[in-house]
Amino acid sequence: MNDDIQRPDPDALLRQTAESRRGKLKIYFGACAGVGKTWAMLQEARRLRAQGLEVLVGVVETHDRPETAALLAGLTLLPRRATAHQRHAEFDLDAALARHPAVILIDELAHSNAPGSRHPKRWQDIDELLDAGIDVMTTVNVQHLESLNDVVGGVTGIRVRETVPDPFFDAADEIVLVDLPPDDLRQRLKEGKVYIGTGAERAIENFFRKGNLIALRELALRRTADQVDDQMRAWRDGQGPEKVWHTRDAILLCIGDDSGSEKLVRTAARLAARLDSVWHAVYVETPRLWRLPEVKRRGILRTLQLAQELGAETATLSDPSEAHAVLRYAREHNLGKIITGRRPSRRPWRERFADRLVALAPELDILIVALDQPATDAARPPTAGVPAAESRWPGRLRGYAAAALLCAGVTLAGLWLLPGVDSANLVMVYLLAVVIVALRWGRWPSVLATLLNIVAFDLVFVMPTGTMAVSDVQYLVTFAVMLAVGVIVGNLTAGVRYQARVARYRERRAHHLYELAKGLSRARSPRDIAAIVQRSVENTLQARGELWLPDAQGELQAVGEPRLSAQPERAITRWSFDKGQPAGAGTDTLPAVPWQMLPLKSATETLGLLILEPVNLQQLMIPEQQRLVETFTVLAANALDRIALGQREAASRLAAEREQLRNALLAALSHDLRTPLTVLFGQAEILTLDLASEGSPYAPQASALRAQALNTVRLVNNLLDMARLQSGGILLQREWMALDELIGSALRQLAPAPGSADILLDLPPEMLLIEVDGPLMERVLVNLLENALKYAGTGATIGIRATQPVPQQLQLEVWDSGPGIADGQQRMIFEKFSRGDKESAVPGVGLGLAICQAIVTLHDGEIRAENRPEGGARFLITLPLSEPPAIADYA
Repeated sequence: MNDDIQRPDPDALLRQTAESRRGKLKIYFGACAGVGKTWAMLQEARRLRAQGLEVLVGVVETHDRPETAALLAGLTLLPRRATAHQRHAEFDLDAALARHPAVILIDELAHSNAPGSRHPKRWQDIDELLDAGIDVMTTVNVQHLESLNDVVGGVTGIRVRETVPDPFFDAADEIVLVDLPPDDLRQRLKEGKVYIGTGAERAIENFFRKGNLIALRELALRRTADQVDDQMRAWRDGQGPEKVWHTRDAILLCIGDDSGSEKLVRTAARLAARLDSVWHAVYVETPRLWRLPEVKRRGILRTLQLAQELGAETATLSDPSEAHAVLRYAREHNLGKIITGRRPSRRPWRERFADRLVALAPELDILIVALDQPATDAARPPTAGVPAAESRWPGRLRGYAAAALLCAGVTLAGLWLLPGVDSANLVMVYLLAVVIVALRWGRWPSVLATLLNIVAFDLVFVMPTGTMAVSDVQYLVTFAVMLAVGVIVGNLTAGVRYQARVARYRERRAHHLYELAKGLSRARSPRDIAAIVQRSVENTLQARGELWLPDAQGELQAVGEPRLSAQPERAITRWSFDKGQPAGAGTDTLPAVPWQMLPLKSATETLGLLILEPVNLQQLMIPEQQRLVETFTVLAANALDRIALGQREAASRLAAEREQLRNALLAALSHDLRTPLTVLFGQAEILTLDLASEGSPYAPQASALRAQALNTVRLVNNLLDMARLQSGGILLQREWMALDELIGSALRQLAPAPGSADILLDLPPEMLLIEVDGPLMERVLVNLLENALKYAGTGATIGIRATQPVPQQLQLEVWDSGPGIADGQQRMIFEKFSRGDKESAVPGVGLGLAICQAIVTLHDGEIRAENRPEGGARFLITLPLSEPPAIADYA
């Protein structure tokens, strides 16, 4: 069957050629940690090295597992890049590109790089290596896939922050699933082969519960199966003609013009749900579609909409042969099960559609569903028998009249103008008249012309003339041939006229879509989009249209010139916009109103409404017109989304420029003000001491001057630190220090502040060592305590509490018994130049908490604000704890 041969896509071949110069990505994929991904990757690396390939170990995390570390023996290790932001060194991308090995191993694909690295994520480093032509092997767990992050979080109760985009994962050349049964994995945990020390016990009780492991394993298996299925489809598309492969259950539903197609849709939906498979629903447009009654054509549209609501992917195909179109679609989408309907045929000699499918594609499974009996003629609507495309009686009558006139003209010409012409040649002239009628007026006028020609030829030119009697039996053959040729020519020319009409319609529809797309691509405002859409709607759909968009207050307003004869009700437009569903004429919601409201939706939100007021609703509701309307809404929504994105991009660029200018201004002012303020504070302190020693009555004023100078110095320091943090100019200088020493130093800096003596301490009895940047962490504590002193009020109690909720984590709490934080302000107060009470008389510009958050983030920690149950506010700082260095015993 030559029509079904599919040649390889040239564009796909070009993409394969371009990708051949790119490195190959191989991902070892698992349900969770401990299944053996790194072990499997190192085993493959040793095998490749034994074959003579240059294998370089970029990053491999052994997690102190001796079995995994032993596999590194003999492999070339790439030195790590030192960084000041983290205690551990990072992957050196530039060194790897300079070495340019054949294969490089990079563990933990979802890892986040240290601040200041070229790329924020490790998968971006790998992408650059692949572009350089280096093959990469890496590992990742299912919870790190972006699309499954929330699903895994709902199962385990733990949301991971480090994720990998699904397109990057799907673009991998090979996915190796490393699987381990849950019981075996839990046994490995108990034996200490996954986590060293006491971490295994906590892991078994929390993340590694058996139910969690089973669910994660199912997600990993399904995700791998989907990726393998996509690879199989891509391979089939590049190989040309291929039969359907039954690698997974997939259903194709064939919708006809029968009244029982709704039963077919529901049966296919139930079967797809039972098999947990994808399913498609298609309808084939044939020449017979144009002769269907309007009620049946609207029924086809409703059936397609029902299939789409039940989860099917719908399509309308155009082909003279229904069987060939269905088989071509099934093979393109690898759909192995075809469902079609059956009811007792009134013409048993005609081959059934299912039999044609079986003959053309024996490898497919054909499921035949019995349809309900059609309704009786008495139960049909009065309009059901009126054809939509052939109801133009004036044109048909003109064709009948032309057939009669041509027949009379040929007969008169044969009598008076061509008296000596042989009867056989005269028959050809009659056939020419039939062809002319068929080309100009269609099938049925040409049939009438054939019958009239036979009667006229018999009456005038066949002996005995004037009667229908035939003296020579051979003329019966002539009449039969004239009738057969006339009918065949009429059908062929009618088919050619239909194909030409369809081609003209498609060309006109493509032209309108092209003009609409070209106009929308040049639009620069919603008013331009409204004008273009209105013009296209009027020219193409013979309807009046308006574009409604929400204003600044969220109220829908018409954009552009008013075109509707009357304004639709606000309640209907608001419902359609809020729900994102069509409403009005031809829909299931308020179908009696004369307007059709179509939401313009982007990927994330509803942007507006396209309101149509059709001149002929039935003409608008035929399937091909509805497809055109859907295309119009998609193009208009894309244009609105493009303008919105452009506006947001311009606003972001302006905000970035403002931020850069503000940071530069703050840095300049801070440097220029720091020296004179330091001198002012020193002179104020000397003056305070001198006046206090002399017992001068002006000593309190000097002390107040000293306090205000100190506050100003701290404010300028905050401005300077924020400018440095924004520019990335602060590098952590980590050192080991005692927690109580850090807190004591912060309290000494705060001592001159009023009320600072009322701070309560709740610290662990034993000495706790932490590895931090001392001056920066002191700044965090000073800012939090100053904030509490400012906003808690006089007489409030302030305290510092230090706890260890888990062995490897420190939690610092700065609390007060003041009025607390207003609802909704817990996150906002950490933004720059944001204050909890903008109208407060408390001095400050709102930078202290922003600096605290930036410094804590640099230490890989978190900070949050909340209200205490017993009243007041508290700020919680969570910092990771490392194992302190061993202290040598010199005794």
